Amino acid sequence: MGYKLPGTPLKRAEFEKAFKVEDKPEAKYAWAAGQALSRFLEELKNGRIVGRRCRNCGKILIPPRMYCEHCFRPTGEWVYVRPVGRIVTAVVSYIAATRERLEKPEVIGIVEFEDAPGSGIFHRLNIDPELVISRKAFGMRVKAVWKPPKEREGSINDILYFEPVGEGEG
Repeated sequence: MGYKLPGTPLKRAEFEKAFKVEDKPEAKYAWAAGQALSRFLEELKNGRIVGRRCRNCGKILIPPRMYCEHCFRPTGEWVYVRPVGRIVTAVVSYIAATRERLEKPEVIGIVEFEDAPGSGIFHRLNIDPELVISRKAFGMRVKAVWKPPKEREGSINDILYFEPVGEGEG
């Protein structure tokens, strides 16, 4: 580099001292789910999956949105869909959402609903991790397994996981 930058460089210890932050902010916040997501969560509590159909392109959006992300028009009607779909993609995770190492790996992935092509949710899958590693899981037909009604609270976790659909089901 043939040139010297102006100023005095910091030594490593000085740098660490200058950029060390020892503060624990007490951040308080509120978040509103909004009209579409609030209805979605309430329907999950009742064991149903609901989306919004776009007035313009006809696409059903799950989770529902008040405006279509594909054609930027307002959605128009609520649509219930069967909790059955296909695995679009999946991964085997050895780390929990809380960043702890899992003793038994967990499979998570995207399930696209049959009644709403192109729309799906990211969720736990109750399948053998080997099916993901061998790529046999992709395209597999699955259905939602719900918590018992008295344990539901209006959360995406009211669906425990998706499991393979048996012959003649769905």
